[in-house]
Parts: sequence; structure tokens; C-alpha cells
Amino acid sequence: MILLGRRVQVEQRMAVPKSAVVIVPVVSVVFALVVGGVFLALTGHPPIRTYLDLLDNGYTSFYGITDTLGLATPLICTGLAAAFAFRMNLYSIGQEGQMYLGMIGGTWVGIVLADSLPPLIAVPSVLVFGAIAGAAWIAVPAFLRARLGTSEIVSTLLLNYVALNLVNYFIFGSTGFFRDPTTSFPQGRAVAESARLSPMAFFTDKVTNAYPTLFVAILLAVFLFWFMRVSNYGYETAVYADSPNTARYAGMNSAWLQSSVLLVSGALAGVGGAMYVVGPAGKVDPGLLQVGLGYAGIVVAALARYNFLAVVLAAVLFAGLRTGGNALQVSNDPVPIAIAVVLQGAVLLFALGGELFRRNKVTLVRVQRATT
Repeated sequence: MILLGRRVQVEQRMAVPKSAVVIVPVVSVVFALVVGGVFLALTGHPPIRTYLDLLDNGYTSFYGITDTLGLATPLICTGLAAAFAFRMNLYSIGQEGQMYLGMIGGTWVGIVLADSLPPLIAVPSVLVFGAIAGAAWIAVPAFLRARLGTSEIVSTLLLNYVALNLVNYFIFGSTGFFRDPTTSFPQGRAVAESARLSPMAFFTDKVTNAYPTLFVAILLAVFLFWFMRVSNYGYETAVYADSPNTARYAGMNSAWLQSSVLLVSGALAGVGGAMYVVGPAGKVDPGLLQVGLGYAGIVVAALARYNFLAVVLAAVLFAGLRTGGNALQVSNDPVPIAIAVVLQGAVLLFALGGELFRRNKVTLVRVQRATT
């Protein structure tokens, strides 16, 4: 590309600075805040004061941080799901639909089986069946990708809309199993109490929106970080991600690797949906569809550079932006929720742009004009 008489060349770096692992995400967030500040100023809101209010409402106040941790819990799962697939260059963007199916699968167990099970077994059963439902929802795209080479981007994206309408149908379009028959207004049927967890109190008597499933999500991140580093499966997926041809020459089963990675990704997103069942929702809740945690998980994975431990931090960051943004809407100087959405989108764009510069170096070469 020629720009102002100079050719812009992009060359892959032979060695990537280790400091870039931290610098790129931090700079991405800083530039996103600058962009958000411009939008705030244009809409008549003081950027510094607004950011301080957002910080207090999302991260530093008691209810702010507990609400943030509660929202971050399923977001960690969808972020892990996206990161697990993206690390192998499998760009599944169906975490939203897989989370809905996890909610459906977990609710089914919570209604049918939980009454006959003690809480120690009922809650894990809900999470496990949520994972199975999420994996089942991505089974067809996984098969098509592994056997026919069909793009998983298109197939997983389209299934998101199928899952969304499936949840709406179960509650608003029918009087079936998942709808509460005792109420006139359509709503989900509650699971058994043995399949529910109590909110964490954090050594106070205040009711919070954070649940013990937060620790389950963090343990999942730690386990994946460890397992993919020490296991042969992690080694094979890394080799396949770097060079599919090398993996095939080494005798690795590419179809198995692709399908298994997508199935695990779907299971992780499904667990995120099931966590809503054992936590705040306790039922199939169409209100969850407005949250968009599946798509936000993609942003979290990109900001974390597909590092499982960093996903936890990125999820808390994004959950705080959303929690703080919601609180700003009811402040004395209401701020549009779109500002929080702009911040999330800006973080994604700058994170992807930063990743480009981390892996490549850009040089400008003066174009020599032809002499006549």
C-alpha cells in the first residue's frame, strides 16, 4: 500500500518481545478509554468524572464488585470457550447459542432429577448436563468442519439464532415442560431447591449477586492452563495450530483434534449457561438473551490473547464495564448504556490491532520515482 509517497510493508517478527504480552492489552484498554472519553465529551458528560463513577460502580464499591464478579462468572466460561477454539485457529462464534443450550440442559436436570438427589450431587449434575448440551449443540458444526472442511464461523453463528428462538419458544410460544404452569405471565419453571446455590455473603449479611460458581469458573481456567501445557493433547493442538501439514505428517489425527476442540469449547460455554440455573436464574430465563455474554466472551478471549488465566482478568474487566455502565444509567447525570458498548467494541478493535503489531513490524519505504 502506498501512503504519502511511501510504501507500507508488514513483515512478520522473527522474535516477539515478552513485554508485549502485558503491554498490548494495557495499551488496548487505554486507547479504548480515550475513544470512550471522546464520545462522553461529545454527549456532554465529563469523561474523568464519568470514569470515576464507573470505577466505583463496577469495581470498588461492595455491591459494584460483587455484581461484577457475579456477571464475570459465566463470562469466564464463554471466554474460555472462545479461547480454547481460537488457540487452534478454529473460529467458533457460537458461544451464545451453546450457553442457551447449557441453560436448557441444566434446567431439565434441575426439574426432572434434582428432587431425588442431594445438593452435593444435584448441582454438579446440572453443570455436567449443561456442558453436555452445549457440546451437543456444536456437534454438527464440528462434524462438518472435521469431515467436510465447512467453515465453523458460519455454522456456529447461524445456530445462535436457532438457540435464541428455541428458548423463546419454550417460554413464550408453548405451554410445555420448561414453562411455569402456575403463572399467567409466561416465565420459566423453577428447578428444585437442591439444584440451587446460595449467594456468597463475603462475611456480611448483605445479599449479593455473586455465587460459588465463580470458583468453579476460575478452577476451570487454572485446569485448562495446566492441562494444555503438560498433556500430549495440548502439544498436538499446538502443533496443529502452528502447522496443520506438520501435524498430519507426524501422524496426528486432524479430524479428531478439530472435532474434539470444538466439542470442548461448546461444553465450556454450556457450563456458563448452567451456572445461571444453579445461580441467579434457577430456570430457563429469556432475559438472559439480552445479556450477550456469548459474544462478549469472544472479546474477552481476544483481549486475553487466548491465555486461560488472563481470561479471568479480562472477564472481570468487561463485567465491571457492563455493571458500571448499567449503574450510570440511573445516576444523577444519566449516561447512555451505549457508552459501555462502545468501550467494549473499542477494546476489541485495539486488542486485535495490537496483536497485529505484536506479531508483525510495519516499515515505511520511500517509493523511488521513475526517471525519464
